[in-house]
Amino acid sequence: MTFSALTIFILGLVAAVVLVVGLWAYGTANRLDRLHVRSDQSWLALDAALSRRAAVVRAAAVDMSADDARRFVTLADAAERADRQDRELAENRLSNALAAYGTTSLRPQLVAELADAEARVLIARRFHNDAVRDTLALRTRRLVRWLHLGGTAPLPQYFEISERTTAAAVPEGITVDTSRTSARVVMLDEDDRVLLLRGHDPKIPNTYFWFTVGGGLERGEHLRAAAVREIEEETGFKVAPENLRGPLWRRVAIFPFDGELIRSEELFFATRTHGFEPVFQGHTELEQRAITGHRWCSADEIRRLAKSGEPVYPLDLANLLVEAATIADGSEDPEVRSIR
Repeated sequence: MTFSALTIFILGLVAAVVLVVGLWAYGTANRLDRLHVRSDQSWLALDAALSRRAAVVRAAAVDMSADDARRFVTLADAAERADRQDRELAENRLSNALAAYGTTSLRPQLVAELADAEARVLIARRFHNDAVRDTLALRTRRLVRWLHLGGTAPLPQYFEISERTTAAAVPEGITVDTSRTSARVVMLDEDDRVLLLRGHDPKIPNTYFWFTVGGGLERGEHLRAAAVREIEEETGFKVAPENLRGPLWRRVAIFPFDGELIRSEELFFATRTHGFEPVFQGHTELEQRAITGHRWCSADEIRRLAKSGEPVYPLDLANLLVEAATIADGSEDPEVRSIR
């Protein structure tokens, strides 16, 4: 039995198509598996953050009145013990109670612990929902569903709880004009030098300070997307979102700028890149007036800048560069911790 050239061509074409589809299906199935692992891990991190908040609330109840203490302990216990399907409702009850409760009766260290616990919940929830979004986007594609590439794994679920609409942990007697969340990036070159920008308050033009790349989140924007956008706007350099590690640090700062008092909750990412010359093309008019220069700095150079009277923010950056370099070169996002 002989085959014509056309038959051989068709068979070869079919075999090629089957091979391409098979390779695509194999790669997609592996990617789905990684996304499911990411969703599971993000839920475990969120669960840990929620449990930590419940523990801090129970500790803070010691400083509350008897009625408030009973109410918050009950809410915290109910939230921590709730099943997955009831967890949102229970955690929202606790969140709403915390948002309505004044913290002036609590000791300062408990106020700080509570603010930090709430911030960790906020970060963990955002990362979990990002993981769920990415997983669902792939799982719900028609070809993926037809080929059952997701297997029998259940679809991950978003977790939505209310967040504070006002700043927490602002010292008594201080009125804040603006509260914002900022994404900042420790950009490290081959020699572990960090890219710093030099600036000043437009109202105080002769006092300079140095800071990492980054800025405030826009409405509806996610932390990682904001970090990528800020890098490009402030340096002209493009970084892929997956090349950012973090957030690794959280810093809360209250400072005056351009006639306003700003409370900024800063979340830091780290990334490794090559040394490059920044191109300032995306700066606003205010940033053009406030940012005056840049420099790639080693830890020793950061210390020399601080001694010269030009502080570097965050204040512990010189001592933190080794940690940032280790995380930037790794493949896992670390647990967020507070810095100053």
